Amino acid sequence: MDADDESILAFLKAVSSRHRLLILTWLLAPRQHFPPQRDGDLVEDGVCVGFITEKIGMSQPTVTGHMQILAEAGLVTSRRIKNWVFYRPCRDVIAARLGGLEGLLGAAAPEGGGPDAQ
Repeated sequence: MDADDESILAFLKAVSSRHRLLILTWLLAPRQHFPPQRDGDLVEDGVCVGFITEKIGMSQPTVTGHMQILAEAGLVTSRRIKNWVFYRPCRDVIAARLGGLEGLLGAAAPEGGGPDAQ
């Protein structure tokens, strides 16, 4: 496996949790899922971990663990504003991983299709 395959595996691991996938979905459309913040713009600065924690209904350490996995896969970046950490999606990385997965699966699939091809 090469580095591209490893990054695709990290992507799949990161989105294999329904909680992480849900959080990532929210972060991709933050104005639809979160109220305005006092500190930081939802799109430019990201979403405060406190808002994510409240919305998902988990403890902050659990949410932080999920966010670390997303960050290690390169799917989100974080920045500290005052006493809080704000997360925003890395849209270009997400698009690249999806494209890489499509390429990997397309290259591995036999010509003529999958299980529906007859």
